[in-house]
Amino acid sequence: MPTVLYLQKIPLSLEALLLPHAPEGWKVLLLEQGGDEELRRLAPKADFFLVGSAAVPRWLIEAAPRLKMIQHQGVGYERIDRVAAAERGVEIALTPEGTTEAVAEHTVLLILALSRRLPLTDAALRRGEWLSFELRSVSRTLSGRTVGMVGFGRIGQAVAQRLKGFECPVRYFDPLVELSSAAQAELAAEPADSLEELLGASDIITLHAPLTPDTRQIINARTLALMRPGSFLINAARGRLVDTDALIEALQSGQIAGAALDVFDPEPPPADSPLYELPNVVLTPHIAAGTADAYSTKIAAAFDNMRRCWEDQPVRHRVPPPESPE
Repeated sequence: MPTVLYLQKIPLSLEALLLPHAPEGWKVLLLEQGGDEELRRLAPKADFFLVGSAAVPRWLIEAAPRLKMIQHQGVGYERIDRVAAAERGVEIALTPEGTTEAVAEHTVLLILALSRRLPLTDAALRRGEWLSFELRSVSRTLSGRTVGMVGFGRIGQAVAQRLKGFECPVRYFDPLVELSSAAQAELAAEPADSLEELLGASDIITLHAPLTPDTRQIINARTLALMRPGSFLINAARGRLVDTDALIEALQSGQIAGAALDVFDPEPPPADSPLYELPNVVLTPHIAAGTADAYSTKIAAAFDNMRRCWEDQPVRHRVPPPESPE
């Protein structure tokens, strides 16, 4: 029977959610300390790698002669060495199940928390400060504010669906997505002709694009300058979509009014990052998809996909090898 190595240390509470989803008879290896030394020791026993946010470098793939597949429990694979996997004939697969709903909800949470200055007001009240009137000049309602989405795949569309109840206009830019007029009407969303148009027409920009050479630092000094004064940036997608230094400068100068970030470049931000001190920033530690419900759904789907690989059935959500067209 196969052995699955989970590539990062997890708390006991997550072990309790994970282990019941393993097929009967399968062995699951969980890290006790974490780190490269333990991974080198356990990798030769693994038929499958199960990956959360850990990197999968060449040396780790080469240390696992039995390895058949690398199963990511999410949808990002930029930290997996696809070339090394392809050389070994190792499949890579993703798990979109469970992620969409959780990330969409967290995106709306970030928009509202930033609009109503929630972390700032909560911290002030805990210090004994009653800011009943002081923040009214900078707090904003969501209704009537235009939300622009960079990327409009599964998650972007799920965010749009959830924003319908807030009665705010939704625009999107995604050259890879073509929606019918009926689908646009169902989501109450309109396409923008270009990224530049979207940035200039939106009060809130949310990022939902994958990380590719074309999207790396798509938010930079030039594109930040195109955003409306008083606008917000929301990123619960990939940290490297944003030029962090340019964003900090735009926040410090007041070029944009605020940002809410669940992902970072680097991750986590260094201890001396100005992001921690800026009052117009909301920060969460890469937890957009991190609910118990989403985790259980993702792990169940991940084990089912590994079972399919083991039984020589077609693998779902397979990542093409790097020499193949994306």
